[in-house]
This record gives sequence, structure tokens and C-alpha cells, in this order.
Amino acid sequence: MGIEYPLRILLIGNGGREHAIAWKLSQSPLVESIIAVPGNGGTAICPKTTNNSSVSAEDFPALLELARKNNVNYVVPGPEAPLVAGAVDFFENAGIKSFGPSKKAAQMEGSKTFSKDFMKKHGIPTAAYENFSDYDKAREYLDRVQHDVVIKADGLAAGKGVIIPTSKEEAHKALKDIMQNKEFGSAGDEVVIEEFLTGDELSILTFSDGYTIKSLPPAQDHKRIGEGDTGLNTGGMGCYAPTNIATPDLVAQIDRDIIQPTIDGMRKDEMPFVGVLFTGLMITSTGPKVLEYNVRFGDPETQTVLPLLSQDTDLAKIMIACSERYLDSVLINIEPKFSATVVVAAGGYPESYAKGDLMNVQTPPQDINIFHAGTKLSDGKLLTAGGRVIAASATAAESLRAAVDRAYEGVKLIQFNKMYYRRDIAHRAFKPTADTKEALTYAQAGVSIDAGNQLVERIRAAVRSTRRAGADAEIGGFGGEVDLSKAGFSSDAPIMVGAIDGVGTKLMIAQATRNHSTVGIDLVAMNVNDLVVQGAEPLMFLDYFGCSKLDPEVAAVFVESVATGCRDAGCALVGGETAEMPGMYKEDDYDAAGAAIGVMRPADRLPRLDAMAAGDVLLGLASSGVHSNGFSLVRRILAREHLAYDAPAPWNSQKSVGEALLTPTRIYVRSLLAALPHIKGLAHITGGGLVENIPRMLPAGLAAEVDIAAWELPPVFRWLKNAGNVEPAEMARTFNNGVGMVAVVAPADAEAVAKQLSESGETVYTIGKLAPRVEGGAECVLKNLESWK
Repeated sequence: MGIEYPLRILLIGNGGREHAIAWKLSQSPLVESIIAVPGNGGTAICPKTTNNSSVSAEDFPALLELARKNNVNYVVPGPEAPLVAGAVDFFENAGIKSFGPSKKAAQMEGSKTFSKDFMKKHGIPTAAYENFSDYDKAREYLDRVQHDVVIKADGLAAGKGVIIPTSKEEAHKALKDIMQNKEFGSAGDEVVIEEFLTGDELSILTFSDGYTIKSLPPAQDHKRIGEGDTGLNTGGMGCYAPTNIATPDLVAQIDRDIIQPTIDGMRKDEMPFVGVLFTGLMITSTGPKVLEYNVRFGDPETQTVLPLLSQDTDLAKIMIACSERYLDSVLINIEPKFSATVVVAAGGYPESYAKGDLMNVQTPPQDINIFHAGTKLSDGKLLTAGGRVIAASATAAESLRAAVDRAYEGVKLIQFNKMYYRRDIAHRAFKPTADTKEALTYAQAGVSIDAGNQLVERIRAAVRSTRRAGADAEIGGFGGEVDLSKAGFSSDAPIMVGAIDGVGTKLMIAQATRNHSTVGIDLVAMNVNDLVVQGAEPLMFLDYFGCSKLDPEVAAVFVESVATGCRDAGCALVGGETAEMPGMYKEDDYDAAGAAIGVMRPADRLPRLDAMAAGDVLLGLASSGVHSNGFSLVRRILAREHLAYDAPAPWNSQKSVGEALLTPTRIYVRSLLAALPHIKGLAHITGGGLVENIPRMLPAGLAAEVDIAAWELPPVFRWLKNAGNVEPAEMARTFNNGVGMVAVVAPADAEAVAKQLSESGETVYTIGKLAPRVEGGAECVLKNLESWK
């Protein structure tokens, strides 16, 4: 039997998490009323919500009686204790639907041993570990291991049962405190001793109906009481989301390799998980690993991520969809904002602290929320009633710094005796500054130009072994040639020239934005530009489109854009291949490649190495943007800056990030073919940037001297450089930086060629000259590179 509306909810708990849940649920038109047991000073004034302390949150029969008296038809247990004790089973057996996992599934938080064994069984990455119920054996194990450890009480310990010792002595003391002195009671009857992992921590809250998963933005909390992450562990002193380390690729990896296998494994083990799963992760050098599972909303993560749900995202609807097993039909929209929470604690917490102090909390402005935790209303007065007393949460669209600053503005609205809060929330996100943040490189983004060059050298001999009449089978140029007159055809037959290329990870932006109308132009451009630099006129083009599941609309739009590029280049689209290969690609992803074939007469062949001389002028033809190279680094910079593809482009407010980056590669064919008689050499600036591509057209004795100050670095590259803290030399080796093609011309022809190209629609810069190459010196010398700093 389905759930009847409106919802009358019993919310179990009294923390900041429960206040945030009540706050969001109260906004739902599906919710008529909420009874919080026992609630706190914040739920007491929350719309649609009333507190009830007449029954204990641990007394299920009394809670059931209260529920029936008030016609409750949905129960939401907030903390872990009622879930582990079987609250969901109890209420559902009594005919009242609940949000959360069964008692069996709640063992994932109720027993560290259980969850670690589950991860081992299902191949979910986690730290190496051992379980112990015998104190002496645990002590002997500590003496044996050489790595740092984490000691965890097996059972529930209010979020404090995890000890991270810094020495063997501390480890032995913690073990004794847990297992012999019973610091955490029966929760310490068994312990897990696991390898201490290093890296950055992430927390992810994921809704699940036992099959489908829908994760909220990754958050990072602050467990230690002291600034700089020092002092004793707490339940959490602050939080922020999204995190700068959680790139879209990393989030997808976590969903794919950790969270979905967890949900699938629990279902296979006959304990399907329904509710919200908290996954604590360490992002190590070898990838993400699970630190722990919680079977409920985290605290203070909930206060941080729920405000990121859009106004039209209904938390009640999501919860019901989990309970009724149709989560896949519910949309969860996340606002493109940043969120931060600062927890205010009682002086002395997490050790001894006072309760009952009078509080004064002013009404917050928009985008700031005050979430109560250890507070209560008594005779109309707000009093402290716990260690973590209250929190200020704030959101901001412009930056994480703005959200954090607003959260601290919220803290100023709170007053009580000896209140304490950390003043460095999100400090890990702010460690990099404009001067000190990690300088990103193409190699760090996963692309090695050096490795590509090494491959060319490795396969050079194999390629040479295929030579035949008319083709010397040499690689390293922009394309390949076959002289048909030497291959057995008529003596006046032309030279046939071929080029093959792809679009690279720019395709990922097209796929993410569902805009496939430009990347076909890129595919054509990358090939035909490589033909014209050899002096050839493109005649025909062939494309390849590979996918796991063919979407005819996507493929059609893509091929139409290929045809647009071919028309621009003056070549015919004569054929192609569409390959549908189930399982080869991820979901709707596809890959594309193309080949262009052209012809030239021997007199038109470029480069004219013998004609080049010191003093020859270098003309640069402006690019239309990033073109089709360097996108692995572009995507990494965007991820670190938390810049979504649908956000306004920082370098062009008239376009979104995705739209601006998908500006197609410029096709230079028509303008250059007309000027070929006066050009000695051409270099298409693709992967490897200026420094790798210009030398490909030069004779051994000459070098190119390029004056970087001769043209203005376009806004998109200026932003990429600053946001990624990319060194100027790395910029020159990765991107075209505003120059997509370089021509070598005689000094006497420079002005005329520049004018002719300009009249053809090109923007032309005089960017340098050829000079004698110093023995052992660079083939491309960049002058005034510091102008990009």
C-alpha cells in the first residue's frame, strides 16, 4: 500500500542534522506537519514543526503510540542509534513507512568489523585492516606493524570512536582505553585496527532506493577541535561543499567504483539499502578508498549540502521515492553555489562543558541559516543544552570564499557565554593562493608530450620498413605523402597527401553539454589544416564515429557539423564508418576520428627548406580559441575552479563556459591556398603548442625567434593561465595561445602576404623571424615570455 498525502512526519532526533532536515521538509507542499522528538530550540520555531519531549527517542512503543495519536504516516529517524536498533523495521511492521535502512542494513554503521568485511567481500577499495576481540592479540599486532594505524571501536560511539594515534605509545594507550577501560562502553568490545591512509578526505551523501543512487555534492568536514586540524576529535566543527578536489571525473569514479558497488553488494547480500548513505573517503595517491559508512545524514554535512538543493527540489518527495523504490524517476537539482557551515560549541567541548547558558540569536539575512543542535527553549528562553550548540550555514554563488565569509557573518549573530568556534573552516581549500597554488601542467592532466615524442622515435624504424615507390614512409611531419608519378602512374600525376586526426577530450565537453554541432568542424579542421601546411589542397574527407549505443540524433548532428567543415575547406565528404560497439564506451560517450586526402604539385610542396634563410619573417594567423588541443588541462582547471559548463564564461560573459570552449577550430585552407606561392613554410599549432610545432617546418640550421609580446594573449588563455597557475613556458608548450598557424615568408614578401591574408579574413601578426640556430640550442626561442606573467 502506498503512502497517502499529506505527510505527517515523526522526526526522531535533536541535532543540527534534524533541524536542517525539518527546515527542508517544511518547505515541501507534501508535508502537513512534523513532530520532532525531542527536537531542539531550532525545530521549536521551524514552520510546520512542533517538539515533543513527552516520550524518549529510544522508546519505540511510546513513539508508536505518539505517532498513532497524531495520525503520523511517515517516520524519519535522524541519528544512527535508532536505525541500528531497528526503528525502520519496527515502524514498518506497525504499518508506518519510514525513511532509512533496515536493522540488518544499518550494520554498515553499527559494526566497523561488519562493514570492513563487507568491503573486502565485494572488492570495494579500503585500507588494510584486522579485527580483534582479544586485547592481547590486538596489542601484539600493534607491536608488529610498521605503518601508522587508525583504531576504531567496532560499535557506535557517537562519532568519537575513531582514534588516530601519532606514536606507538599513543596507539597502545588508545587500545587500552577502548578495550580495557571501556571508554566507549560495549562499542569497544571489538576493535578494527587499520592502515592509516594519507590524502584528502571527502564525505558524500547518497540517496538510494536499493537500486538507484543519487549523490549530493561532495563535502569536507573538520573533525578536530583546534584550528589547523589539531586537538581532540569532535562530531564535526564545520564543513564546506563542493570541495575543490572533487573533480567531475573523480565523483564519477567514486559513484562507479565505490557507491554503486556498495548498493549492489548490499542488495545481493539480502539487505538492500534504502535511505541516505554517508560514505567517508580518503583520496589517496592510488585513488579513493572508503574510510567508513554511515547509514544516515552526516552532521554537519547535512547543514551544508541541503541548502544547495534547489527550491524546486522536494526532500519529502526524494525520501518517499527511496521508500517506494522509484528514485530513478525523481529529479534532484543542485544550485550552482558554494556552501559552508561553522559550528559553534560550548567552551570546554569535547571535554567537560557547561549547559543551560542563556543564548541570544538574531534573525539571519537571506542565504544564511542558523541550525540549532545543543539548544532548548525553556520558559521562552533559548539555552545551551549540548557540546556542539549551534551552527551558521551560508551559500554564495560567486565563490567558496564568499560562502565562508557569509557563514562567519552568521556566527556574529550568535551570542552565549564562552562560545567557541574554529576560524579556519575550509582552510584546506584556501591553501593554494594566486602565488602558491599548484601550478598545473599538461602532464598532470594526464597527457605527456614527451611520451608522444618518444613513441614517434620508437616506431620510426617500423614505419620506414613499409616504404615503397613514391612514399618514403617517414613520420614526424604534419601528414604523409605518396608521389603518384613515382608510384607507377603517369609522369604528370600529382602528389597525394593524407592526414588523420581526432578531436581529443574536447569531445567530453560536447557530450557533457549535449552540443554536438561544432566538434565535427574541429575534426575536419585538424586534418585539412595539416594538409595545407604541406602545400596540398584538400579534396576529400572520411569520418569515423564510434559508440556503445548509437543515438541517431547525436550522430546526425555530428556528421552535419563534419559536412559544414568540409564545405568551409572545399573538400567532399565521401564516406565514413559508424561503429556501434556495446560496452566499449561509457554510457552515451562516443569517439571520432577523420582522414583528409589532398593533392599538390611538386612545385607547391612545403616546407621549402632550401629557400629558408635567416631573417625570414614569421607571420602568425590568429586562432578562434583553444581549438582542439590542451583540453585535458582545460578540464582539470575548470574542475579545480568548480566552474560548470553552463556557468557564464569568466573570459566572455556573453557565453557559457561550454559554449565558449566549443568554438570550432579555425580552418585556414582557402586563405592559405591563395597565398601559397609566396610562403616558404607553414606550421599548424596543435598539440605541443608553439615550441613543438614551429620547428617541424624548419631546416636543421635555423631556429625560430618568436616575440611573445607581438600579440595580446586572448582572454580565454589569460584566464586559463591565471586560474591554473600555468607557467608561461607550459602555456607555450600546450596551447596555441591565440596563434593557430605560423607562416615563414621572405622579408620582401611579408607585407604583401600579410595584406593578402587579412583581405581573406585572417587576423595576422608579425611574430618574429628565423635566425641561425646555435649548436645544441633551442629550435624555437620564445622572447618576452615574461610578458605572460
